[in-house]
Amino acid sequence: MLRVGQSAEITRTYRRNDLALYETLSGAQAESVPEPLIAALFSYLLGVKLPGSGTNYLKQELAFKAPAPLEVALQAKVEITRLRPEKHLVDLWASCLTPDGKVICEGRSLVKARDVADAFAA
Repeated sequence: MLRVGQSAEITRTYRRNDLALYETLSGAQAESVPEPLIAALFSYLLGVKLPGSGTNYLKQELAFKAPAPLEVALQAKVEITRLRPEKHLVDLWASCLTPDGKVICEGRSLVKARDVADAFAA
């Protein structure tokens, strides 16, 4: 059952080999953790943790505030801010922080949770 204030998080440390793999796949050079790798943490949380399997991504707006350093444990978190059961919509606040609390990025995600078993109260 989903409720406002419910959250999920993951901690991930990107290493130089992750950066090398990203550069090989994208063709882009990077000095810090690329923004798509940060956004992927939110995709993981939404699709696997909250709301979970069956979630459909509708919209995401992220503001990147600072470069994400390599070799630092980044904490990505999503928290439910609003539920619209009649439309099966879930609004979430997404944030990614360094261990000392520096905001790497933050923003809003909107997902549809129609196919998530028992997501909303009957």
